Amino acid sequence: MNDLHWPELIIFGLLFLLVTVLGFVASRWKAGSTLDHLDEWGLGGRKFGSWITWFLIGGDLYTAYTFVAVPALLFGAGAMGFFAMPYTIIAYPLVFLPLLRLWSVSRARGYVTPADFVRGRYGSPVLATLVAVTGIVATMPYIALQLVGLEAVLRTMGFNAGGFLGHLPLLIAFVILAIYTYQSGLRAPALIAFVKDLLIYVVILVAVLYLPAKLGGWGEIFSAAEAKFAETESPNDGLLLNANNQLQYATLAFGSALALFLYPHAATGVLASRGRNVLKRNMSALPAYSVLLGLLALLGFAAIAAGTEALTNQATGRPDTNTIVPKLFDDLFPSWFAGIAFSAIGIGALVPAAIMSIAAANLWTRNIYKEFLRRDATPADEARQAKLASLVVKFGAVACILFIDPQFSIDLQLIGGVVILQTLPSVAIALYTRWFHRWGLIAGWFVGMFWGLLLLYNIPNPATGKPHFGGSALALDKLNILGWQPFAGSQVQIYVGIVALVANLLVAAVVTVVARRLRVFNGTDDTDPGDYHVDEGDKNLRPVGAQH
Repeated sequence: MNDLHWPELIIFGLLFLLVTVLGFVASRWKAGSTLDHLDEWGLGGRKFGSWITWFLIGGDLYTAYTFVAVPALLFGAGAMGFFAMPYTIIAYPLVFLPLLRLWSVSRARGYVTPADFVRGRYGSPVLATLVAVTGIVATMPYIALQLVGLEAVLRTMGFNAGGFLGHLPLLIAFVILAIYTYQSGLRAPALIAFVKDLLIYVVILVAVLYLPAKLGGWGEIFSAAEAKFAETESPNDGLLLNANNQLQYATLAFGSALALFLYPHAATGVLASRGRNVLKRNMSALPAYSVLLGLLALLGFAAIAAGTEALTNQATGRPDTNTIVPKLFDDLFPSWFAGIAFSAIGIGALVPAAIMSIAAANLWTRNIYKEFLRRDATPADEARQAKLASLVVKFGAVACILFIDPQFSIDLQLIGGVVILQTLPSVAIALYTRWFHRWGLIAGWFVGMFWGLLLLYNIPNPATGKPHFGGSALALDKLNILGWQPFAGSQVQIYVGIVALVANLLVAAVVTVVARRLRVFNGTDDTDPGDYHVDEGDKNLRPVGAQH
């Protein structure tokens, strides 16, 4: 165990204690008659207003990915890391109308998860189960990314031993998280998100004013970054994009935008809101977070100019690039402010991890447990099962860290994106049309998922020498379609998620045409056209907490 940084640890501990208290108190905040119902435990009573929804969705989407993974990517690869800016800007106008329809039909029919909607839209338990399993699997690496971010902070504060002792502080933090999530449900991260966002805004505003003054201005910072990348041998890093990674940048930004609100935790934040006007205001205002993201990303270049070096992970013996931003704050700021910054990163990891575990638990309970294991489950049974599942799901995130070892931690999220994109036809497109046949959607899912995972499996990690799951960027030369290589010899890279999604859509369309020609039954649609436009205050609106 390295020497502990006591000033930072004390401040981190006090703020962590504050959010822990808030997590337990949250069970009585805006409480309904009972938490023994998924509407209350898993969706906060479906009554969050504009401000709470703003902080909840912001806390849900801007995570350790924002504070640790994006700056680390800029530090290691340069311009490619800026893909996060256009993708968040593209996402909000792209999902504005679909999310309104998802909220309305879910509110009208009592749906708790996107898989509930698919079950009602197509009358297919098989398709709904595939969507549920996909959501759970895609969430695992995203939670793992939060673990990586929190561990980077703890390592910087001195908890950098190998073996069990090095992971003990992280384990304690997640046990506490699991307990207050179990007790308070979605209200816990919703309340804590206020503290998280306040800390992050304070830290970033100070950092973007102080660091350029300390390092000689932004001109010096960019010059230092340019000099560093000029000395590397990698053809895919640099201050500017090149011919090999421009397509990857574009497809990564677009694919990430398509995937963002397909994640079950993003849908959970949306369904917890009070009405369509709340969502309209939030989709208009949430892009303000993209300004924050851009400023955070630049910390990767600031770390280069400051000569910051990643800490060596004592468990692996390799430099851990995820410690770049924490180490930058530790090197250049007073201990008390570094402690505040570490708290912002740590709490910024815990809030989304809680929401993600709740969303995955809702999927398990509604679309697997109730569908196949206990059809007569009462709302109280469902809530009890979801609480237990929210504990178990965190172990899946730990497994992702053990079995997936990408070059950059951000690839944990991008690999999850490849997986969740395969639900786009059955969730997002189905909000507007039932043209796709349910067997076409199932066939497309299998092809897209199998091919996407196969491509990911064959991507090596050049940093560690491991041959599999090393990232999400695929050289077109490696694109093999039943032995045919249409781009043989090309080193141009593309995001695997887009390749798999195109295959999914093509297969779904072909099978749909065949199924329609053969007049294969396409299931029963339980939704009505009017369901997609209901709003709070409408007459005969389904009561919150009603029996399913």
